[in-house]
Amino acid sequence: MTGNIIFDPLLPWPVLAVLAAVAALGVALAVWRGLSGWALRALAALALIGAIAQPSWQVEDRAPLSDIVLMLVDKSASQTLADRAGVTQEAADTLAARIEARPNTELRRIDVGDGEDDAGTQIMTALNAALAEEPRARISGILLLSDGRLHDLERSPDLPAPLHLLLTGKETDWDRRLIVRNAPAFAILGEPVTLTLKIEDSGAAPGAAGLTPLDISIDGGEAQRFQVPLGEDIELPVTLPHGGRNVIRFSVPEAEGELTDRNNAALVQINGVRDRLRVLLVSGEPHAGGRTWRNLLKSDSSVDLVHFTILRPPEKQDGVPVTELSLIAFPTRELFLEKIEDFDLIIFDRYKRRGILPSLYLDNVRNYVAGGGAVLVAAGPDFASADSLYRSPLGTILPAEPTARVIEEGYRPQVTELGQRHPVTDGLGDPESWGRWLRQIDITTTDGKVVMSGVEDRPLLVLDRVGEGRVALLASDHAWLWNRGFEGGGPQLELLRRLAHWMMKEPELEEEALWADPTGQTMRIVRRTLEETAGPVTITRPDGETEVLPLEEVSPGRFEAMYEGPEIGLYRLTDGEIESVIGLGPAAPREFEQTIATAELLQPVIDTMRGGAPRLEAGLPVLREVREGRPAAGRGWIGLTPRDAFRTQDVMQTPLLPAWLVLLLASALIVGAWLREGRS
Repeated sequence: MTGNIIFDPLLPWPVLAVLAAVAALGVALAVWRGLSGWALRALAALALIGAIAQPSWQVEDRAPLSDIVLMLVDKSASQTLADRAGVTQEAADTLAARIEARPNTELRRIDVGDGEDDAGTQIMTALNAALAEEPRARISGILLLSDGRLHDLERSPDLPAPLHLLLTGKETDWDRRLIVRNAPAFAILGEPVTLTLKIEDSGAAPGAAGLTPLDISIDGGEAQRFQVPLGEDIELPVTLPHGGRNVIRFSVPEAEGELTDRNNAALVQINGVRDRLRVLLVSGEPHAGGRTWRNLLKSDSSVDLVHFTILRPPEKQDGVPVTELSLIAFPTRELFLEKIEDFDLIIFDRYKRRGILPSLYLDNVRNYVAGGGAVLVAAGPDFASADSLYRSPLGTILPAEPTARVIEEGYRPQVTELGQRHPVTDGLGDPESWGRWLRQIDITTTDGKVVMSGVEDRPLLVLDRVGEGRVALLASDHAWLWNRGFEGGGPQLELLRRLAHWMMKEPELEEEALWADPTGQTMRIVRRTLEETAGPVTITRPDGETEVLPLEEVSPGRFEAMYEGPEIGLYRLTDGEIESVIGLGPAAPREFEQTIATAELLQPVIDTMRGGAPRLEAGLPVLREVREGRPAAGRGWIGLTPRDAFRTQDVMQTPLLPAWLVLLLASALIVGAWLREGRS
């Protein structure tokens, strides 16, 4: 039990001070006038002022509280290197036993793992949470068993007690790591993009800087090895082989004696995009749909369009001299012999044979398609005539032949059952809300896939692959009615955009495709196919193990599944002959960016309370008690500060000046002063 005097004044202390000053002034006046009772007057005033201050004798019944020691054990990924995990566990168990054996001491043990989404070691976040749950007045020490590699130093709290870092790792540790300093998310196909790499050694690395092997592989293919300098920035030009996602893996062989090879590799994922899409549009004659094609292609800033409209065919004889014509001559030789390979797509819009393009040129167009080019024929009545393109060398690659019949009646285009699974026509909307077209060329398919139909389910849009290239036949020249909003219009721009991009082999419009969308360590596997069913996907993990994952149909022709990757690295997806690779996790795991144990990061925080950072390699330090403000660490020991905290169980207060006593005492003193001064 402890006792002390407390005050609970009836009036505020400033008011009480004013009253005391007035009383002192009255006593001084009595002394100045020579009144013999001034002393009794002073005692009476003092008794009254003391009664107003209400002094009491307070006795507390206190129960002592134990000190609390916080011990944070780092169990992040970097703590699994070498023998750190075992050393940390053994040291933590030994320290826990010693602390629990100390009198009046409790232990709070907190395990700290990796943060979410590759946030790294969040030690200070865990320390803040632990301090929030305990009374700060009872914290006598904070012990941290770690390699000192934390990633939330900015969240360091105001420490109530010394912090000691018991450092894992060894003085002789060294590590080699691969750093990707610069990796763009997008790159233009056919143009080199520069990546900046660096291979550096840290810690007690043996030998001097020299050359080291660097392996580079794309999309999980066979790696190519290069000799590169160690410790210097490497400017590496890379040309992407294809559009869409390109997964590039850089790796350095493991060196003898290094701490880990987990940071010897890095994954870089770059999307390949075309710089410009070059399109040649040849309109056989002016018509309402010609401007629709032109507006569609010109609205895309990534398209370079060359458009020719034949206004004056050779057979037209109007007597106007050639020298007086302002029309541009059709550069047939230049376009169809010399520069045809420069184009990604050639569109024939209502074109018919008029002698402008000789058979030799059209034969070259056929070879262009077989070699990887693309031709789209937007057919009008010309396709059903004797001058049809089908009756030219292009007829051997077109997917349908005309019956010579032109159907002039209204109909609403429909997406076929196959078209509902094809990326060109999948999800275009409700055909019942589309406006009608008023003309269709009757054709009979010879090859290819019918994705849209018209009058009486006759083929309207037919797609086909020829050699390495692609061909499309649209058996109507009335798509422009949708653009004009006829009877509500329709998805004309979207349809023609998809059609053009499918023909130019944009990866997102491949009808047989397998890819994955990663989010952290989870990926959504997507399989698109024209078949009604899709088989399971075989997943090859970074460690070489395989898993078979079934897919579920989420829409016609689209099958999906979710997969949680157990580790960071390159995953290969396989379904028959279709393959895809995907990298999960960051380019290099944050926990393995720096692996050498160090106290440098935490030293400023440790110094605020004069703590220490001994290495466990030198042995477990002894625990000592130190007073607050004194050095809390020395050679072979670390200190805990006793807090002497307590809990008050009972409080008793006894008034020192009861009201009746003050009344009697003040009255007696006042009367005494009056009697003394009266006799005088």
